[in-house]
Amino acid sequence: MNDIQTLLDTYKNTVFNKDVEGFLALFDENVRVFDMWAWKYQGLPAWREMVSGWFSSLGADRDKVTFDDIHIEESGEMALVSAFARFAAVSEKGEELRFLQNRLTWVVQKKGGAWKIIHEHTSGPVDGSTMKVQLVR
Repeated sequence: MNDIQTLLDTYKNTVFNKDVEGFLALFDENVRVFDMWAWKYQGLPAWREMVSGWFSSLGADRDKVTFDDIHIEESGEMALVSAFARFAAVSEKGEELRFLQNRLTWVVQKKGGAWKIIHEHTSGPVDGSTMKVQLVR
């Protein structure tokens, strides 16, 4: 489980540092992502395009990621990770500007001795009366 905690920590650090290559290194080349903002990204090239756009859209700001209620089920070479993720935009001065939360699920597999995310799914519940996604838990 320590290896998976390292995966979570590396995710947070690479997002904060807008490190596209470091971030993408967490994912398998054939990753399948069901994203909160798009139906699907298939493979690392499609995911790279999204991640590059995300990081560059931040300008001088950064996203600080925190995980809450982390649940890990590990069995041999495969593991399931679920958590609540909070993405907070922070200014160059470290001031929190805005945030959103979503649910995050990863299927990870050991490849070459390292955990790789082979599937990521992010979501938020929908308010049945307004049909709007709830971005704050």
